[in-house]
Amino acid sequence: MTQEHPAKDLIVVSAVCVYDRSGRLLTVRKRGTDKFMHPGGKPEPGETAAQAASRELFEEVGIVIGPDALELLGTWLAVAANEAATDIEATVFTAPGTWEARPSAEIAEIRWLDLEAELPDDLAPLLTDHVLPLLSQK
Repeated sequence: MTQEHPAKDLIVVSAVCVYDRSGRLLTVRKRGTDKFMHPGGKPEPGETAAQAASRELFEEVGIVIGPDALELLGTWLAVAANEAATDIEATVFTAPGTWEARPSAEIAEIRWLDLEAELPDDLAPLLTDHVLPLLSQK
């Protein structure tokens, strides 16, 4: 017997893992939301995933890095953190090196995440279900 599942919306996004000098991972919280996630967002028409990631990184936290310098980490399907009945298809990159960030655009707050410490319970599913387990293997 098959069970029917309600259709979910799908949002395509690009996101970036950014680290500071202490090896902490940058997370951001967008205005009007309660979950922390990677900086990133939806590609504009004609943009590649890397171009979208590069643009969003600059717009959201002031980091300038070209799309060619980003390193692909992977692509995952995850539950959207802030949208009901929605999944995201996220292409996640790593920005090589160490960075400083400042919140701008729709970012209400930034938080550097110590990957060795106990994780907070307000992280987006993409982080907790896919990216952090992969990073812990490295």
